Amino acid sequence: MRPHVFINAAMSADGKISAHTREQIPISGKVDFQRVDRLKYGVDAIMVGIGTVLSDDPSLTVKSEKFRKERRDMGKDENPTRIVADSLARTPVDADILMSGAGRRIILVSESAPDVRLDRLREAGAEIVVTGEHRVDLASALEHLYEMGVCRLMVEGGGSLNWSLLSHGLVDTVYVYVGNMILGGESSPTLADGTGFSGIDGACQLELISLEQMDRGFVVEWQVK
Repeated sequence: MRPHVFINAAMSADGKISAHTREQIPISGKVDFQRVDRLKYGVDAIMVGIGTVLSDDPSLTVKSEKFRKERRDMGKDENPTRIVADSLARTPVDADILMSGAGRRIILVSESAPDVRLDRLREAGAEIVVTGEHRVDLASALEHLYEMGVCRLMVEGGGSLNWSLLSHGLVDTVYVYVGNMILGGESSPTLADGTGFSGIDGACQLELISLEQMDRGFVVEWQVK
């Protein structure tokens, strides 16, 4: 068994989730930020890859005090469990994901992660889950997370983590905000990076669920077939 997994992302009209400098760019607007906060409110955990932590240093916290209070009233932590897929335990001990807000933090690492880094992360309050020899085995990691009580998991990238999950058939739903800009750049991160599928026969097929105009762009929801 594994959690229900959905990807949530914002991308430019040409499919870029950030500029070629890896600098975080506000692609959506206030209404979409509220939509994303509601998604965070309703999940057990949020996961990102180490690249996102190193480039964006996100907190992954619920921003609305109303939503945080409602979670507390339901007997939950005010923030979902925050998870980093980090094969070599490169997460800085002063990363915002470890420093901000209440709630559990889990670092998914491989057997190749240096012990000294693991010790520092544990001292910073992180729980360590080891799976995979050189890279995190995501399928096994999701099974572990399910056993730890994570039934609904939100993934906020980046492109490498998205690709790894999609290519292994581990995603159920994809939400994408498409903004009214073109970023360009052949090295700019996309919604799903990695090696890519070899052709249409192997591609990840999606079924359109909804499309809604929002801010200066639109949000689309797909179910993964």
